[in-house]
Amino acid sequence: MQTIQNKHEEAVETQVCGQEERNGERNDERDGERNLADPIDDFDRMGLREALLRGIYSHGFEKPTPIQQRAIKPLSRLRDTIAQAQSGTGKTGAFAIGALQTIDLNERATQVIILSNTRELAKQTAEAVSRLGHYMAVTSVACTGGSSARADEEKLRRGVQVVSGTPGRVLDMLRRGALRPDRVASMIVDEADEMLSGGERGFREQVYDVFQMLRSSVHVALFSATMPAEVLELSERFMREPVRILVKREAPSENVLTA
Repeated sequence: MQTIQNKHEEAVETQVCGQEERNGERNDERDGERNLADPIDDFDRMGLREALLRGIYSHGFEKPTPIQQRAIKPLSRLRDTIAQAQSGTGKTGAFAIGALQTIDLNERATQVIILSNTRELAKQTAEAVSRLGHYMAVTSVACTGGSSARADEEKLRRGVQVVSGTPGRVLDMLRRGALRPDRVASMIVDEADEMLSGGERGFREQVYDVFQMLRSSVHVALFSATMPAEVLELSERFMREPVRILVKREAPSENVLTA
């Protein structure tokens, strides 16, 4: 027969083992968070859809750039992400590929919003999404000022899966009800230092207004060449434990996706 002391010792041992298991689980979770931004130097090893890989390789791109090696994985898993990389290092390709991997192809509603600080950049981003998502038959549109608001509204009401635009026009389409927020899973902010630094163009307020109109569960990614402390502090208002990525500028190699 077990004594009371033996039972107590077994109970204590069980509690200690249970605590160790829970601590181990938490450590595994932390390791997993760190591993999210570990570089993957081959598109084939990123777990991307076959149709998306065809879009990447059809343009002659063979090897991901450093920012793509680190950013595609957390974005494709719908993790909030802050990524700092210089222009020309492939950050557009990084967030375009990451976003395309998350698209539900059976749902025609808007699922990704990409905000840029100029009309030209927004149009270039929409073109990159269209090229990379060609074999997925993804629908995308550039939604910017200087073009017909009525035409944008008609396109959005027909159903567009990825919207690349400037904050003012995207906000206008949300307020008109042409761009429905209920299926938007990701908001990506390019050139975040200029968009959120409170400059004269008023982008910061517009970005916040767009964010406020989206679901509380929306995932946010910030991409920029610099990340001032002001921007990082402001990002705490709408980001949840973001994966942080810093990539120093390197000379691009041949056959890499620098779009």
